[in-house]
Amino acid sequence: MTILKTLLVQAQLRWKDPQRNREHLAQLVTAVPGALDLAVLPETFTTGFLGDADLPEEGMDGPTVNWMKALAADRGCALAGSAVIMEQGQRYNRLLFVTPDGDIFHYDKRHLFAFGGENRRYVAGNKRVTIDYLGWRINLQVCYDLRFPAWCRNRDDYDMMLLVANWPSKRVRHWNSLLEARAIENQSWVIGLNRVGEDGNGVQYPGCSVVHDPLGERVAELGGTEDARRVDLDLAAVARIRKQFPFQADADRFEFTDAS
Repeated sequence: MTILKTLLVQAQLRWKDPQRNREHLAQLVTAVPGALDLAVLPETFTTGFLGDADLPEEGMDGPTVNWMKALAADRGCALAGSAVIMEQGQRYNRLLFVTPDGDIFHYDKRHLFAFGGENRRYVAGNKRVTIDYLGWRINLQVCYDLRFPAWCRNRDDYDMMLLVANWPSKRVRHWNSLLEARAIENQSWVIGLNRVGEDGNGVQYPGCSVVHDPLGERVAELGGTEDARRVDLDLAAVARIRKQFPFQADADRFEFTDAS
């Protein structure tokens, strides 16, 4: 598939209210007419960032994953977003990618935001994840991962970087600059999906969700309010731009020696 019909769901999240967030996000996703291939939700979309304390634990067979499977099937598109998942006694900030056929892929956030205490609540992932979906190779990233270009580096293994976030207003300039840089240096499509509103800790979020093409050009930008907008991404642009500007052939080669 050359064109990926993608819905950016930039939402205001209700603090510590998974059921209400699921209902609200379902309304936003279903209200957009026409066919879709992928709908993208924010980071920790059921609770807000670090908003899961004192709430019932959820596993991969819990209400959020089951809700994603049902909505993906009903809407006929994949659904991606992160939620707090408990597995084998450990808690993860897990980016879930659920296809309309019920297949589930996931990536556990590698870089936990120690400045905000995220490392004291969750366990870091240790595996970089790229999935194949409709002919696209999609690299999964979460929020703070954006600051670590080696982890995000294209190794000729992805066409699009998909990053979901709860990125605060006070650092929105960094958000805009880093997303553009990741697109330019990796010659890939980049989706950065953020939330809006204020969370239970008084942190403000600016939205500013964005899509960059493989040249770094901004092809879509959501403002500072809740919005659900379709953006079409063209896979052919990746090969065309990499052929026209074959910078990756001169890239430094490296390996991670410690991903624990």
